Order: sequence, then structure tokens, then C-alpha cells
Amino acid sequence: MTTANDAAAYQRLRGHLAYLKLNAAIEALPGLLDAARDGQLTALDALEQLMGTEAAAAEARKLASRLHWAALPAPWRIDDYDFSAQPGADEHLIRDLAALRFIDEAANIVFIGPPGVGKTMLSVALARAAAEAGHKVLFTTCEDMTRRLRRAIAEHRFPSALRFLTTPRLLVIDELGYRILDEEARSLLFEVINARYLKGSIITTSHVGIASWAERLGDPMLAAAALDRLLHKGVIIGIDGPSYRMRAHQQRADTLRKAAGAGLST
Repeated sequence: MTTANDAAAYQRLRGHLAYLKLNAAIEALPGLLDAARDGQLTALDALEQLMGTEAAAAEARKLASRLHWAALPAPWRIDDYDFSAQPGADEHLIRDLAALRFIDEAANIVFIGPPGVGKTMLSVALARAAAEAGHKVLFTTCEDMTRRLRRAIAEHRFPSALRFLTTPRLLVIDELGYRILDEEARSLLFEVINARYLKGSIITTSHVGIASWAERLGDPMLAAAALDRLLHKGVIIGIDGPSYRMRAHQQRADTLRKAAGAGLST
């Protein structure tokens, strides 16, 4: 039976939690107090679960903030990638990289392969794993990154824009070499790679092989310098197989054809 003193103490406790903005604990409080009153939990267990609920809610908010800041283009995870459909991807190596030791070593990953094999998907999956592990992550395409830096130069805030790209523990630069870079763009790309060298990890994707980077970057010496920094503590993952994306499109088309055929037969 609840006494007037118990009710007053409950209201005081709830007021303390509200003052501290511990909203998850406020929601969990009645149920935990009932369980403690019925003997299902000790007072210590109830207190531990109360604070554990709030801690979990706080971590969920922090993760949501990290994922929002990361600007990942999709919520892909490693298990979303169908390795059986893409034998060119080294599943053992990629799952080993998902342990994220490469971030602790400020090492880099370079995914190389033709369009559609899942380079971006795997990059995003590794980036998401890093964010879930508490690391600050940022995803960008090479074109968007150089455009951002060009604008920063025009607005006289290049140092702050460069810091924005060097602060994350992991930076994903997608579609490097997709277009041939002009002199300013390739210089800006090198600025980012050089600024992160031995300080933070980079994952980059490219549909052209290392031998073609000099042509795509438009400067053999700069390409060599960029590769030297990326590969000093880095790994190249070549994915040479059928188009993962086209296979998914084909499966959807087959499903639609079967559905249409079933509709016509009824």
C-alpha cells in the first residue's frame, strides 16, 4: 500500500529526474518501482536498471547525432552485402576490417573495381560500423568535397573547411577519379589526403585502377604523392566481378515479370 510519504518521495524523485532532463528514466521509473515493491527487484537492481535505461537512451541520442553528421547515403551494414553474389569481394578481409583496428592505426582503405560491384555499399557499411563504435565519421564524394573547398576559398574560410574534413576519425571519399580533376581540384584533394596523413583514416572508392590515377588526377607527381600517403598504411581491395547493382535490378525485373504474368493468367 502506498503511503502519503511514499507518494511525496516519488514526486520528489520524479522532479529530480525531470530537472536533470532524464526523460528515459522518468518513463521507466513507475515500472521499476512496482517491480521493487513486489520483490522482483532489489532496490539496488532497480536503481541500476533505472540509470542503465537513461545511459542507453543517451548513447542512442549520441549515435543518432553521429549518423546525422556522417551524412551516409544509406543505412547499409556489412551483413546487407551479399558476398555470395559477388565472389570478387574478399569477405574475410572486409569482416576483419569491420573490427575497425585500421582506424586506431590511422590506416586507409582503397576500394577499386568497375561500377556496380558494391564499393560504395561496403564503404558506407564500414563507416556506419565506425559511427556505432563511437567514432566521428564523414561521407562525401570527391566532387562534392572539392566543390565545398572551392567555395570555402572564395569565401576566405579555407582553413576551417579543411579542419571540417580532417576532424573525423574516418573520412569516406567516394568516386575518386570518376571525373578528370582540374589543377585546383586535384590540389585540394591532395591537401585533404596530406592533412589526414598518419592522423585519420580515409576510405576511398575508385572505378579506375591505381595505374590510371595519374591520368585521372591529371598530374603524375601529385598522383604518386597522394598514393604514397594513402598506401603507406593502407590496403587496396580490388573487387573484380559481376555488377552487384545490375544483379539486383535483374532480380526486381524478374519479380515484376512473374507478377505481371500471374495477373494476366487470372
